[in-house]
Amino acid sequence: MVLIRPREPAVLISARTAAWLERYGGLTSLRVRVRGTDPAISAELEQLREAAMSWRGSSTGTEEATKQEPAASLRWLSSTQTADLLGVTSRAVVKAIGRGALQGARVGNRWRISREDVEHYREARTARGE
Repeated sequence: MVLIRPREPAVLISARTAAWLERYGGLTSLRVRVRGTDPAISAELEQLREAAMSWRGSSTGTEEATKQEPAASLRWLSSTQTADLLGVTSRAVVKAIGRGALQGARVGNRWRISREDVEHYREARTARGE
């Protein structure tokens, strides 16, 4: 654990935010560039990575789920599987992809959505009260 000087401001972020920064904010490349140049910053960036990995490992389902979710080993989900997880229609999933709220890749005539993106989208919807 990195100790912060008593008068130095600090920010506490969630593991999900750390995972979001890893995925969308380029935190991985920043961590690699900083490695070996500033030990304190490098250590803190590594802690962010560990928090992100912890969140990713736990974001594949909850004990409270009412439906059986697709196997946790599935990294990619279809629009139908995503819709089932989110409790919306597959059309709503495709619309969310279209407006950029959810990341998805078109493969042939099907959508592939990463489980991590689904979890980020779900958490963002919850935070907005949707």
